[in-house]
Amino acid sequence: MASRNSNSITDLPKLVESLKNAERSLFYRIYRFYIETGRLVLPDAMREWTTARFGECEEQRIVRVTNKVTYESTLFNELRAKRPIDAKVSEDTHRMIEESKGCPFCNPKERTPADAFGRIEGKHCITASNIAKYDYLHAVIIFKGHDPFVCEAEKIADYLDVAFEWFRKANEYDSRAIYPFFMWNCLWRAGASIIHGHAQALISREPYGRQEFYENVRKWYAKIYGSEYFEDVYAIHEALGLGFMLESIKIMAYLTPVKEKEVVMISSGISGLAEAIGLVLKCYHRLGVRSFNVAVFMPPLGSEDIFITRIVDRGDPSSRTADVGGMELYAGTSVVASDPFRLVEELRSEI
Repeated sequence: MASRNSNSITDLPKLVESLKNAERSLFYRIYRFYIETGRLVLPDAMREWTTARFGECEEQRIVRVTNKVTYESTLFNELRAKRPIDAKVSEDTHRMIEESKGCPFCNPKERTPADAFGRIEGKHCITASNIAKYDYLHAVIIFKGHDPFVCEAEKIADYLDVAFEWFRKANEYDSRAIYPFFMWNCLWRAGASIIHGHAQALISREPYGRQEFYENVRKWYAKIYGSEYFEDVYAIHEALGLGFMLESIKIMAYLTPVKEKEVVMISSGISGLAEAIGLVLKCYHRLGVRSFNVAVFMPPLGSEDIFITRIVDRGDPSSRTADVGGMELYAGTSVVASDPFRLVEELRSEI
């Protein structure tokens, strides 16, 4: 296994070469990468300002990692990756959360609609029917606390339990609906239209596109290589020092993150998943993250298979700069500032 001491994404070539033969072959089966130098020439008039803000930047090492199976692709800039991983938390965010108290989600039974088959209520949350639905069966899981940033495992477990009870009830209402999806968008940077803490549950007669894509990848990979794709991805991350176990949950600081500080988990169900999600969110909180997305990809109702959970930082809520641009939308390659090797050490420090 590769060393865990102060590695960086720019160390990827030597880390891969230090792997055992079987591990190295597995890496190159799924991934390819390059490291190139970007060069620029600074006018004298801006040299002092640029050096103070960015350091030495006239030569920048760029690392591009591509998953050859899924075509997930990420660009890391050494200059960006060297920046401190922690972030400032704007007082404006705290103020806006406080000022939004008294919203409809603070009184959901009177100020939100119910589904045709009723509400599901847990200790820490209650469902409402989404008033502007993504799909024909779409619920909002409204947290009983107003603060949208939650990292307590007990509360997260309740959100997941209520979601699964809602999936069951929705399936009784429409037996064709067997493909569930859980997501949690925290604050407006992550796509939430209401500040009050809430997650979302959907179930449909067809799998959503990304879920179907993963299933096709797994079938193709098993047919060609005779193994489970996600287990092989985890084996690579573990060998590089980017993956570790929390009880039965496999956790990875992802090698091709879609955006900042992305973490991917593999589990056999929701048992223990709340603790793992809570671990990541506690780490995020310590690092100044206040806006994030959580998505849980799960098998069809009535079947048993792995669960894939993805969590990603969506950036400073007070920033006017979007974290997703043309590279992500159209080039299909994400531009990321955070280094997964630094992130995994931060995650381990929470255990």
